[in-house]
Amino acid sequence: QVQLVESGGGLVQAGGSLRLSCVTSSQSSRPYNWGWFRQAPGKEREFVAGIRRNGGITYYADHAKGRFTISRDNAWNTVFLQMSSLKPEDTAMYYCAVSTRQIITSQTTAPGSYGYWGQGTQVTVSS
Repeated sequence: QVQLVESGGGLVQAGGSLRLSCVTSSQSSRPYNWGWFRQAPGKEREFVAGIRRNGGITYYADHAKGRFTISRDNAWNTVFLQMSSLKPEDTAMYYCAVSTRQIITSQTTAPGSYGYWGQGTQVTVSS
């Protein structure tokens, strides 16, 4: 079992920054991949960024490249999403997700590849 707790969301003006955190605790399963997803009202959940334990490889959706950075602490207990140059269209509930199985690259962006999810943290960007 894996538990995920996100924090760091809030209300910010366009152009501002936020850093989301995802604290991971696992009793018997070893997380291999972390992903950040977001879901706005009336829209499907979409991939934002991901990181793989093996090699620390990172992945970004096109809308996040150059503005968002995913990182982790040395112990892989917490994964961060640093968001800069935020836009109103970034407004959404942001979720952290984990897979305890290795994910092939082509499936990194698929929500179904992740077996564990946090409760989400709301990000609201005002214009």
